Amino acid sequence: MTAEFDAGQQLTFKEMCAKFDVTPRTLRYYESIELLFPRRDGGTRFYGPREVARMTLILRGRRFGFALEEIRQWLLIYEEKGTDVQMRAWLDLAARQLATLEEQHRQLGETIEELRQLRDRTAAQIPQA
Repeated sequence: MTAEFDAGQQLTFKEMCAKFDVTPRTLRYYESIELLFPRRDGGTRFYGPREVARMTLILRGRRFGFALEEIRQWLLIYEEKGTDVQMRAWLDLAARQLATLEEQHRQLGETIEELRQLRDRTAAQIPQA
């Protein structure tokens, strides 16, 4: 992300793409699946502090491996039930994702070790010059 965001500032579509280093297609898609709700003035979209905060959370969630639908549901909880319920939901999501990532890490470690052993056995079979 680029420079800090002034709370009263409104970003255009192009500025929002640049700020978060996303493609126009990505930004339009996030709108189409109701993750973002920019203010519209004619054909121009404007993104305020709420949308900037939501985009920050969306991208952070994606980095942690959450599905877009999980992120959408989590953001919806805030709108419908408030911060406390949203934080409890976040703890559940985070615990589940941590378990998933830890299992993937374990499997990756096994795969790396298996590949290393196969490489070493193959190298040992090659006559030395």
